[in-house]
Amino acid sequence: MDAFVGSGEFQNIHKILGEETGKKDFFHLPTFLQQEDTPRVNSEPFYRAYLKIAEGCLKRCAFCAIPKIRGNLQSREIPSVVNEAKLLVAGGVREINIISHDFTDYGWDLRRKNKAAIESPYELLKALSDVEGLDWIRVLYLYPDGLDENILELMAERENLVPYFDMPLQHINDHMLKVMNRQRTGHEIKKVLQNIRDKVPGAVIRTQFIVGFPGETDEMFEELLDFIEDQQFDRVGCFTYSPQQGTSGFKLEQTVDEETKEDRKDRLMRLQMEISREKHRAYVGKTVEVVVDGPSEETELLLQGRMSTQAPEIDGVVLINDGDAKIGDRVFVEITDSHDYDLIGHIV
Repeated sequence: MDAFVGSGEFQNIHKILGEETGKKDFFHLPTFLQQEDTPRVNSEPFYRAYLKIAEGCLKRCAFCAIPKIRGNLQSREIPSVVNEAKLLVAGGVREINIISHDFTDYGWDLRRKNKAAIESPYELLKALSDVEGLDWIRVLYLYPDGLDENILELMAERENLVPYFDMPLQHINDHMLKVMNRQRTGHEIKKVLQNIRDKVPGAVIRTQFIVGFPGETDEMFEELLDFIEDQQFDRVGCFTYSPQQGTSGFKLEQTVDEETKEDRKDRLMRLQMEISREKHRAYVGKTVEVVVDGPSEETELLLQGRMSTQAPEIDGVVLINDGDAKIGDRVFVEITDSHDYDLIGHIV
């Protein structure tokens, strides 16, 4: 290993590699905050890109070490984000994925320093949706805490704001949420979910849960399963709890053994697979717009693409078994079959 380089030294890698001091550890906070004039090479296909709007995190969830690694929230100003988006569009990008540790906290630090600052999730989305050439704008990773009605109404109004909600809920039991140091009760979370569905037609909700957190009982886990059954989420991920040094959860007594954690995870994912299977069957016979990502990862005999509500490398795909298209093309596909996580169809 040449050196251990933290994200706060991103801009100095070329200097670090040229040093001959014998020093191996280069880790400092705050984390480096990219701007629109920071040189970057888009490692994604030419028609899509990730757009980072902030570094660090305000939250102090009991299971998460991100604030220890990335520091406190640092938001970019809206003109910087918009200018980078325009540069990406000039290079052929038509789909962007907005990333941060919590989209709904965006701008809090700037507004705290300057009461006249306009930076907020709503103003950022509005500005980005005005950029010509951006067909799909997808927000990744947002908490239920700050998702107000203005944002939902904007997403319902603007066609290029994808109705996709990547919202890690972690649990629904009130005691679990409290010891995890989450900011909403189970009842409040349910209200947010209902508001999304009421305000945003065709909303797709993806979430994640943690099982086996210290203190989780069988009854609490069953409450979580009932919640998932009732909500019928479009997509769900699940993790077994692993203590992270430096977090408040690390100090808690580990009351759930590894075998129980794995069993709970398996039960949760089996339930979600059944839900996903039924949701995908409902697509059969419908025609959907798809961006073509290229040959299928399973076989070169099929093309592979995604609907706007399928994030790249996270969600399932649409497999195309008939019709020609180039990478980056947007085509309409009639869905003829479905699997647990993928759809199959032909170009019309």
